[in-house]
Amino acid sequence: MTDLERLTTNEGWSTVQPALDLPRIQALASADMAAVDALIRDRLSSDVVLINQIADHIISAGGKRLRPMLVELAGRACGPVSAEHHQLAAIIEFIHTSTLLHDDVVDESDLRRGRSTANALWGNAPSVLVGDFLYSRSFQLMVELDRMEVMRILADTTNRIAEGEVLQLLHVHNPDTDEAAYLRVIERKTAVLFAAGTQLGALASGADAVLQQKLYDYGMHLGYAFQIADDVLDYTADAADLGKNLGDDLAEGKATLPLIHAIAHSAEPVRTRLREIIEAGDGQAMPEVLAAIHATGGLQYSQRRAAEYAEAAEQALEGLAENEAVAALRGLARYAIERTH
Repeated sequence: MTDLERLTTNEGWSTVQPALDLPRIQALASADMAAVDALIRDRLSSDVVLINQIADHIISAGGKRLRPMLVELAGRACGPVSAEHHQLAAIIEFIHTSTLLHDDVVDESDLRRGRSTANALWGNAPSVLVGDFLYSRSFQLMVELDRMEVMRILADTTNRIAEGEVLQLLHVHNPDTDEAAYLRVIERKTAVLFAAGTQLGALASGADAVLQQKLYDYGMHLGYAFQIADDVLDYTADAADLGKNLGDDLAEGKATLPLIHAIAHSAEPVRTRLREIIEAGDGQAMPEVLAAIHATGGLQYSQRRAAEYAEAAEQALEGLAENEAVAALRGLARYAIERTH
């Protein structure tokens, strides 16, 4: 049985409580998330009308609020949650949302979560500047908590995210991007914010350094699993379900793991053609790319790698006292690789 097959069943896992599915996870976190959403709405407010319009557009686009939910669940895994958890969750969401605004400008994206992006509606300059507003608002919120350790974690995290943005830019239209370079981008662009959220949730619940490290490791591995699975969906999902244009990564000249694997394992003529497609950002060449990915098992390989990270996320939870929140975190590791959008 493969890692992926083991991960999507309970076989091979020595757990006290079975992993929760997404509806049960959302139900468990619903009261906490309602408090977080109320805080987000309150702290988004500005007397500059355009800021309100753009911020409300991207916040109200929905999504599962996975990152702030992780703060709350990690907190509950280690003890009781409080208003501090809600504020930390809002900070994480503001940081994430600001990166989305900046990403869409850099990538020239026009669709996210099935809606027009802010830059498509208002232009690049307002989107970048409102992203800056959200970043600065997140720092106002963290200063209010007046905890140096919180500020250190979040300052380090936002700095690494910025490094990840630049690192990804260096690999655009670069056919020499290999798996190691791809994973370095994921670490900084995605995984560090997951890890910061789960560590902060534990910290706010009074967890010791050992438990904080376990939750940090969980978040880091989950971030890798989530992003690799997301990159697989860019080649396999239904566009309506995914909420963005399929093949966007290819059109932007980004080589993600399925294509990286295909280049590494294709015969020379195909490899040369794939490299040309990446250099050109030729989104119209999707049929050729898909053929090469299928021929080399690129999707299956990428799914296996995502499953390995999801399994590592679950293993990081070993040693935590079992409760519903731990079962929910375990469920999110499985959801990360099972989802269809």
